Amino acid sequence: MKILKRTKNDIVKEEAHGGSGSRKVYASPDHLKSGHFEMMTHGYLPAGKTFDWHDHAATEEIMVVLHGQGEVSDEDGTYSYAPGDVFVFPANIQHKIHNSSDEEHEMIFVRVKM
Repeated sequence: MKILKRTKNDIVKEEAHGGSGSRKVYASPDHLKSGHFEMMTHGYLPAGKTFDWHDHAATEEIMVVLHGQGEVSDEDGTYSYAPGDVFVFPANIQHKIHNSSDEEHEMIFVRVKM
């Protein structure tokens, strides 16, 4: 087999952002040869939790919202999110993601090194 297949049993849920949420790493540099690809994850943000202020040094990040309605903030303001929304976070920009609801939210994240 020349392609890589990972089954749901191969992909474990792990703690993310210091315990404020969790993630499944779908693809990492171990899976691809590109020098620019950093990671593709499925993020889980529990009810009432926040991926608090952080940035990604020299890495751009794309977030696709799968489930839930909450807020993304940067230094310029706060923006609501809902399923289907896409956010592009430039490298080195502080941001946070907050779930103020009573249900877990899910997002796909893709990170690309500059």
